[in-house]
Amino acid sequence: MSVIIRRAVKEDCARMMELIHELAVYEKAPEQVTVDFDHFVQSGFGETPVWWAFVAEADGKVEGFALWYIRYSTWKGQRLYLEDLLVTEQMRGKGIGKLLFDELIEECKTKNYSGMMWQVLDWNEPAINFYKKYPYAKFDGEWMNCSINF
Repeated sequence: MSVIIRRAVKEDCARMMELIHELAVYEKAPEQVTVDFDHFVQSGFGETPVWWAFVAEADGKVEGFALWYIRYSTWKGQRLYLEDLLVTEQMRGKGIGKLLFDELIEECKTKNYSGMMWQVLDWNEPAINFYKKYPYAKFDGEWMNCSINF
């Protein structure tokens, strides 16, 4: 199996949306995916993109992606915020997630970001164990998630 990690292009959006729905099912919240496809595409590939992504292609098919945006901390400066990291269920355990995550780390270093942040559900043991393989990953139980939905 040949795996290529590359920057996402507009033509990847349909497949990425399929994977987003797969992730939502895995996270037991498929009804919460309400983003419109055109809005998704415009947000990543319009005049002023607000997200970027790497995709993992295995034998010519996108089997995973990492989507991020830039967050600003008044204490730390620019930081990469990893919104989603997903590898299809049938391709997990083959090192694709590590390839994507390592590419994100390189992106941080290349762009001189002060770090990378992400969230993981407390019940998602496979993901938690994946992140624990990175000795410098820090799990912070102090901060609470807050949001307002419109």
